[in-house]
Amino acid sequence: QVQLVESGGGLVQPGGSLRLSCAASEFTLDGYAIGWFRQAPGKKREGVSAISSGNRDRDTYYADSVKGRFTISRDNANNMVYLQMNSLKPEDTAVYYCAAGRNFYGTSRGVGIDSWGRGTQVTVSS
Repeated sequence: QVQLVESGGGLVQPGGSLRLSCAASEFTLDGYAIGWFRQAPGKKREGVSAISSGNRDRDTYYADSVKGRFTISRDNANNMVYLQMNSLKPEDTAVYYCAAGRNFYGTSRGVGIDSWGRGTQVTVSS
């Protein structure tokens, strides 16, 4: 089973930026679609972004709430996936998780996930 570890969370002021990283241990990510999800206290988990597998012509998905502010990317050579988050808002505050699945469409919706990370806290506050 793919083991995923997120990093890069923290406390940032509104309007600031963070870059989250998703790393895999003892497995390569290049055959998996990767999704980013978040869950705020008292709220359901929501899909934030996803990227398909492969090295070319990758599909990406963004929730409407983050379009134009977040960018997902992957570096298969280094077995990493990133989520660049700009213009952060207080409502972006949540625990962010990365997840790996074989199907891009399913992964973007949290369906058919092979592995979840344990999450990293993002807090946007002044």
